[in-house]
Amino acid sequence: MVGACEGEIMSKKILIACEFSGRVRNAFAERGHNAWSCDLLPTEIAGNHYQGDVLDILNDGWDMMIAHPPCTYLSNAGVAHFNVKKYGEKAKIRRELRREAFDFFMKLINAPIPKIAVENPAGYPNVHYRKPDQIIHPYYFGDAQLKRTCLWLKGLPKLWYWLEDDLFGKRTAVDRPQPVSYDNTPRKRARYFVDGSTRNSYVRSKTFPAIALAMAEQWG
Repeated sequence: MVGACEGEIMSKKILIACEFSGRVRNAFAERGHNAWSCDLLPTEIAGNHYQGDVLDILNDGWDMMIAHPPCTYLSNAGVAHFNVKKYGEKAKIRRELRREAFDFFMKLINAPIPKIAVENPAGYPNVHYRKPDQIIHPYYFGDAQLKRTCLWLKGLPKLWYWLEDDLFGKRTAVDRPQPVSYDNTPRKRARYFVDGSTRNSYVRSKTFPAIALAMAEQWG
């Protein structure tokens, strides 16, 4: 069993699935939780990490799981490439990979864990599973980035934030970011992400520090 330690008393045993950055894991660990990340990649920063298939450890008695399944074949980005008439065999392959990705997504959703949050951009699960419980952006919590993030929740409340000061709370958000560039296409689609390459999926997959902190403070 991952994380078992004789005599150890921790308030919650928490799994951060599909995380190599260690950001969410360490945010919970710093608050006294027995938090573990899991990914096929090694962890980037020191901490409890299981390198391997997260499906192998879903039954290890976790109190909570926050999961970040790969979105390459689930997001709305590049959805046109699933058109079989236009892309033929390549589209068929992509459809099969999407089916496998969605199956993995649903295994995380249905894991035998009482509290679950699954994160992904808007895409295939919104239609073929259900709409997310919450949609957030990093700038809601203080990181000056715009990245639409969907959360499917089980046994957990929505993350709270304040866009402006009011009677109920103090502003947590920064101003909505302005585009940093535009695609060189007729549509001139705006690009917002500036941490590394705007097309670097490795960088974009990392949870922003302010969101990791909000999860640990509110769900921990």
